[in-house]
Amino acid sequence: MWNEWGWMWPALTASALTAIALVPLGNRVLERGMVFADLAIAQWAALGILLVGTLFPAGGPALSLSGSLTLALLAVAMVSLVLRYLTRHREAMIGLLYALGACLATLLVSQDPHGAQRLAHTLNGDLLWTTPTVLAPMVLLALAVLVWQYVLPQSYRGWLFLPMFAIAITLTVDLAGIYVVFTSLIAAPLLLIHLRGTSIVFAILTCLAGHSLGLLISAWQDLPTGPTVVIAAMATCASAAVLARKPINRDAW
Repeated sequence: MWNEWGWMWPALTASALTAIALVPLGNRVLERGMVFADLAIAQWAALGILLVGTLFPAGGPALSLSGSLTLALLAVAMVSLVLRYLTRHREAMIGLLYALGACLATLLVSQDPHGAQRLAHTLNGDLLWTTPTVLAPMVLLALAVLVWQYVLPQSYRGWLFLPMFAIAITLTVDLAGIYVVFTSLIAAPLLLIHLRGTSIVFAILTCLAGHSLGLLISAWQDLPTGPTVVIAAMATCASAAVLARKPINRDAW
C-alpha cells in the first residue's frame, strides 16, 4: 500500500501545512468582512509569478516568489488604502482591483505560446506534484501563523495580519493555485467556525480532510488537481457543518 501511494506524502504534507496556515487567516478575513480582498491579493500574487516568468524566463523559484510577494504586498497596500479611505465602497473597489489583476495577467501572457497553460497553472496549481524542496518554507509559514494566532497579543495580531496574509498567499498560490487557496481560506472558517461555532483546530482538520480526499481522487481518476481539491474540500466542510452537533449561529446569516 505504501509503495503504491507513498509518493503522495509531499502533497499531503503540503496540504496539511496549507490548512494550518490559511484557515486561521481566513477566519480573520471573515471577521474583518473583507472576503474579496483575499481573492484580489491572490490574483496579484499570481500576476507577480507570471510577470517574473515573462521578464526572466530562466529565473529560479526564489525570483518567482520575490516577484509574487512584491505584487502581493502592492495589493495589500492598495487594499489597506481602500479599507481606510473608501470604506463605504470597499467591496466594489476591491472587486475592481481583482478584475484589474486578472486582466493584466491575461494580457501579460497573451503573446506567449504557452500563456494559456501558465495562466491555468496560477488558477489551478499542481498540488499533487509537490516536491519536498518546497516544504521547508511552508513549515515556517505554518509555525508563524500558529504563533500569530495563539501567542501574540491582539494588538500585534491586528497590524501583522496583512503582511502575514501577503506572505501566506504568495507561498500557497504558487503551490496550489488561486482556487484552492481561496477555498482553503473561506470554506472551513465560514461553514464551521462562523456558522457552527466550532474551533479553529476542527476547521483545520476538516480542511485537511477535504484536501486529502481531493488529492486521492485526483490521483486515482487522473483528474485536474485544483478543481478536484476545491470540490472535495467544499463537500467535506459542508458535510461536517451538517453533521456538527452545535446549533447554527443565526447571527451569522
